Amino acid sequence: MSGAHPPVHDNHRAHADMTRRAALASVSTASLLLLLKGYAAWATASVAMLGSLADTGLDLVTSLITLYGVRLAAMPADRDHRFGHGKAEALAALFQVGIITFSAIGIGWRAVGRLAKGETTAHAEYGIAVSIVAIVLTLGLVLYQRRVIARTGSVAIHTDHVHYQSDLLLNASVILALVLDQYFGIAGADPVLGVLIALWLLWGAWIASSRAIDQLMDKEWPEEKRRRFVEVAARHPELKGIHDLRTRTSGAHDFVQFHVWMDPKMTIEEAHRVMDEVEHKLEAEFPGCEILIHIDPEGQVDQPGNPLAETDLTRADGVPD
Repeated sequence: MSGAHPPVHDNHRAHADMTRRAALASVSTASLLLLLKGYAAWATASVAMLGSLADTGLDLVTSLITLYGVRLAAMPADRDHRFGHGKAEALAALFQVGIITFSAIGIGWRAVGRLAKGETTAHAEYGIAVSIVAIVLTLGLVLYQRRVIARTGSVAIHTDHVHYQSDLLLNASVILALVLDQYFGIAGADPVLGVLIALWLLWGAWIASSRAIDQLMDKEWPEEKRRRFVEVAARHPELKGIHDLRTRTSGAHDFVQFHVWMDPKMTIEEAHRVMDEVEHKLEAEFPGCEILIHIDPEGQVDQPGNPLAETDLTRADGVPD
């Protein structure tokens, strides 16, 4: 016998609205900065500013991909996708990673070539002014994205967030490069910082890819979150134990399934009542989580020797065996 917890549609809809607004904010910010940096790159001939322009252009592309990804992920489950479309976010995030990597390689290549030729920059004041505006706008976007990530756990918005965090450093580096090159006469400062920007983008792409891959591979929740889930479930006095806990995340949606030990003399009606009570408690602590519970007679463990059956054994008091 199993009990299935129906999706909490209101919670999912609220998360979808938040991620959609965050994606739209990214698109708007990138569009404005692309225009400003395009002029600044033309006026200054700075490779650091050119790198910043290229990065912003890719920001716009990746933000549009993010917007499409979160809209697709928010679609309800259908006949062909009974677990929903949440993994569209992870796919969008990986696409972003590819674009960021391509951008970093291009910036690094341009910077090395400029360093070899000994080219200099011009009109630093334009680049500095645009970079300051970019820092202010990007900082506002990053803070907003952080709130959305904390509420939804969106992997697509998280990847966008990592990229825009790197933009803060990138814009500060542009200012430093222009100041050192033109006002202090330090030759090569601009392309050297361009190389560092490229390396930073590659590092950000590596970090962002790991989370997306974890979702696509159905990696288990962090141990602390798993333990808290077990503790909440095990509070019910009629549960004799919990085992075979399996967890995963798809987009902003969490999925859990586990087995419980119960008194084998219970009627189906009594067991169903207990499952409803357990699910309501878990819903309060983990809103929006979809839960599947399988009932076993007390003491039974399916498939002896299976590592999944031998771990996550928990007594009713919440203490692992």
